[in-house]
Amino acid sequence: MIVSPPIEVLDVSLRYRVDRSNVGTIKEAAFRTLRRQQKMESIQALDGVTFSVNKGEIFGVVGPNGAGKSTLMKVIARVLPPTDGRVLVRGQVAPMIELGSGMNPELTARENIILYGALLGRDPRLIRERVSAIVEWAGVEEFVDVPTRTFSSGMMARLAFSVATDIDPEVLVVDEVLSVGDKAFRAKSQLRMNELIAGGAAVVIVSHSIPLLRELSTRALWLDHGQIKMLGAAAEVLDGYEASG
Repeated sequence: MIVSPPIEVLDVSLRYRVDRSNVGTIKEAAFRTLRRQQKMESIQALDGVTFSVNKGEIFGVVGPNGAGKSTLMKVIARVLPPTDGRVLVRGQVAPMIELGSGMNPELTARENIILYGALLGRDPRLIRERVSAIVEWAGVEEFVDVPTRTFSSGMMARLAFSVATDIDPEVLVVDEVLSVGDKAFRAKSQLRMNELIAGGAAVVIVSHSIPLLRELSTRALWLDHGQIKMLGAAAEVLDGYEASG
C-alpha cells in the first residue's frame, strides 16, 4: 500500500498586494481609494515551490531574511492560503509559529488556553479537560485564573508552547521557536519536540542556526526570493548555503 506523505507542497505561489501610497490617516487612505490614487505593489513571497515531507522526517528550511521562509511556514500551518498551487497536510498540525500571538492579555490563562486551542483547531471541550496538564507543563499552575497581562514574556511563551504541543500531531511546523525563552525553557521545549519527532511526526523547521539544522534535519530546502535555490540532502544544501555567504 502506498502511503501519502503528511505534507505535500505543490507548485505553491503566494503574492501580497501592498499599498505604497504612504498615507498618514484612515481618512486620507479612504480618499485615495475613492479617487483611485492608491499605489498598489505586488510582492511575490513564494514562487512555484514544490516539495514533500515524509512521516518521521525532519525537513530544514534556510534562506536570507525576506526569502519567504516564515510565509512558507504559515502556508503549511494553514494560516495563509496560497495564491496558486496546492498544499496538502494530512493529520493534526502543531504550529510553533509566533507563539502566543493569538492570546488576549485581558483574559486569564485558563480562558486563553481555550481561545488559543480553538484558534489551533482543537475541540474546546477537550481543551477544558486538559487545562490542568497544560498549566502544569508551563509551570503557571498558581496563575491559571490570573489575567495574562501580568505574565512575563517567558511565562507567555511557556503557556503558548504547552497549548500548541498538547497533542500528538502528525505535522510539526517550527519557526525559530527554540531561540525564545530562558535556558531551562529551551531545554524543556527541545525535549518535548524530540518526543513528538520520535512519535513519527513530519517536521518542518526554520532556523538561522545552521549547526542546529545540521544536527536535526535529514533533508533541507534553501529559499531565495521565494524560489527554491536548492533542495536535497541536508548536508549538501547547508554546505551550499554557507558557501554562498
